[in-house]
Amino acid sequence: MTPDKLRFRIETHPQAPEASQVIWEQYRFTVLTPQMIRLEYHPEARFEDRATQTVWNRNFDTPDFEVKETEETLEIVTTAVHLLFHKERGGFTKHNLRIEPIGNYSLYHSTWYFGEQPETLKGTARTLDKVDGAVELEEGLMNERGFSLIDDSRSMIVKTDGWVEERSKDAVDVYYLGYGRDYLGTLRAYHQLTGKTPLLPRYALGNWWSRYYPYSEKEYKELMNRFESEGYPFSVAVIDMDWHVTDVPPEYGSGWTGYTWNRELFPDPAEFLGWLHEKGLHTTLNLHPANGVQPHEEMYEEMGRVLDVDTEKKEPIDFDIADPAFLHAYFDYLHHPHEEAGVDFWWIDWQQGSVTKVPGLDPLWMLNHYHFLDHGREEKRPMIFSRYAGLGSHRYPVGFSGDTVVSWASLDFQPYFTATASNVGYNWWSHDIGGHKDGVKDNELFVRWVQFGVFSPINRLHATSGLFHGKEPWRYGKEAAGIIREFLQLRHRLIPYVYTMNVYTHEDDLPLVQPMYYHHPWAEEAYEVPNQYYFGTQLLVAPITKKMDPTFSLGHVKVWLPKGIWWDFFTGRVYEGDQMMDMYRPLAQMPVLTKAGGIVPLDQTAENEPVNPEKMDIRIFAGANGQFKLIEDDGLLQEPAYASTKMSLRWKGEGGTTFAIQKPEGNTEALPQERSFRLTFVGFEVKETPTVRVNGEVVEADISKDGAFYSIDLPASPIDSEYQVQFSDAAIRGNDVEKELFAFLDGAELPIPLKEAIFKTVKKGRTPARIASGLHALELDHQLSGALSEILWAYLA
Repeated sequence: MTPDKLRFRIETHPQAPEASQVIWEQYRFTVLTPQMIRLEYHPEARFEDRATQTVWNRNFDTPDFEVKETEETLEIVTTAVHLLFHKERGGFTKHNLRIEPIGNYSLYHSTWYFGEQPETLKGTARTLDKVDGAVELEEGLMNERGFSLIDDSRSMIVKTDGWVEERSKDAVDVYYLGYGRDYLGTLRAYHQLTGKTPLLPRYALGNWWSRYYPYSEKEYKELMNRFESEGYPFSVAVIDMDWHVTDVPPEYGSGWTGYTWNRELFPDPAEFLGWLHEKGLHTTLNLHPANGVQPHEEMYEEMGRVLDVDTEKKEPIDFDIADPAFLHAYFDYLHHPHEEAGVDFWWIDWQQGSVTKVPGLDPLWMLNHYHFLDHGREEKRPMIFSRYAGLGSHRYPVGFSGDTVVSWASLDFQPYFTATASNVGYNWWSHDIGGHKDGVKDNELFVRWVQFGVFSPINRLHATSGLFHGKEPWRYGKEAAGIIREFLQLRHRLIPYVYTMNVYTHEDDLPLVQPMYYHHPWAEEAYEVPNQYYFGTQLLVAPITKKMDPTFSLGHVKVWLPKGIWWDFFTGRVYEGDQMMDMYRPLAQMPVLTKAGGIVPLDQTAENEPVNPEKMDIRIFAGANGQFKLIEDDGLLQEPAYASTKMSLRWKGEGGTTFAIQKPEGNTEALPQERSFRLTFVGFEVKETPTVRVNGEVVEADISKDGAFYSIDLPASPIDSEYQVQFSDAAIRGNDVEKELFAFLDGAELPIPLKEAIFKTVKKGRTPARIASGLHALELDHQLSGALSEILWAYLA
């Protein structure tokens, strides 16, 4: 077999402009941006101008910089940094190279000396297998001191034909990034250097059902039908390793690796996959490829012939990712036939380390890279499901974090782990929501984990094969099952919003999940809430990851609200920002907040297949100007044809407060011909009926009120319609403190005389100072005091 050498060729631009390069003997300095400089050393001055595993582009526009050179020193000065090199042969050392920022960046030590490893805000880790709580994370690209490094010295070379080769062991190849606390600027530069995050297909953003369990086709269909009938939407059906034959002769290994359908469980795989597609479910199959192809496999004979394996002697076909001939046959015979039968993408579960016969070549990276390229050979967007393999792994989404232990400690680590992964551009983590193995069954824990999953990049429920590990919601009691249903439906309703963020991630290098310090780099509080994050451009999320206090039946979490006015997404409670506080929530809620002026588009329905909706619910939050651009396309093609719909809130402008939806721009072929809207205005105090216009004409609209939610229902209109709602008297609706206080006290398991005393103190206090003084005199428990404080002092304007 002669492999097609160009089959895996990728488009790269690894040559930097000569004007960006400064060379002295065995050293080369390449100024890529004012903040990013490449540092190379090779004893024979063999500098590298080809792409590597990590770096695909060095063709940056040459920035302005100055070179100062004497017999002893070489200096490079940009608008952002000052590099000083003391000329000496033999390589870089901490004594001959340093880089410091320009402009008295901070009071902290911000000068970097070669060889120093900066302590960053961390990145991510390869796996969470067997983890009960936290793991040590790799260093990332963000540093409060203002600089970070990418050491590309050991990265494999990617040749022009798409294959890889080992690079010189004597080479030093380091990138200095000195972006200060411009964390988003760091990400943009990193993605320009290493490549964009690909667009995910729309279906990947819904709920995934996954379990390591030997389902039969009949059992799996029955389960999917029950999910549908009980209102639990899923868009991805994961079939773990038991899809293939696992009971094999001992001489052929453990059966962990396999490519032949188990016909006892799945008599007609193509029919089964087609049935799932009809149900709006896309399918992935689990792979453990390390054991190669054994003689019992259906494709053994044909694959063996093209690889010159003696099939008559039943010689195994060894897994050899470093052999191009094997790699081509691996896809042609083991994967393409299954894809033709209906498999949508592959789950690559590589657990066998990072060693191949080629020194420095990580088989996991090879699998991710070539699987992704192979899956993109046609017009549909490629996607794989695999483990993290170092910098550059963002090019191969989605990430599988591994088999965590079922525990509160595991849940408590995952929000931080997910947000921090953005520090290396790894945006699409998928966790085992609910935990994979061991632990103690805890209905509350599962609900909180699902809530986090809904507001995480990929929401995949998963568990091991134990009889008592299943994540079917009805196994967790009626209350929990109802809450889980609401949140799984919410995830599908959120897809218009999350899909727009998918496009922003691809186009603008903006992660879906962003640590708070990305937008508030100089606020100390932003670094003190590691489990809190921005979820796209409009939402702030603080998952509850600790067991709730049984006295109040409330979970709580410490939350920092930046300056401004903030609204609870679920209840419409309003908060004044610029404060750190504990937020308390019943099991059915979690802290998700939107800043004043926020606009969040939702689907009114929650079906399995997440298509561009015909019925939308747009949430608009009072108190400030705001805008949002909804992005839609067919959700599948590699070359997207976007339609964008702009929405805006003008708060108390000339003529009052106005909300407008413009007609879509761009390619609207993937949109429905007609669309209806429910416009839900959150926190709007309205006395007079607003004026509603469709295409400039005043229309009658159905209006309803529910606490802080003021809704206007508009009938279906052609997709190119424009809408405007004008309020003459809109104001911010304050909290109903007395009602909220009564509801809290009524539900709390407290002595009734204490409840009476608290309520009386608040009612007669009249001013915040008097109320605070009165409550202090009651010597309340810390938890009780915290819960009361959130109700009483959330918003005092």
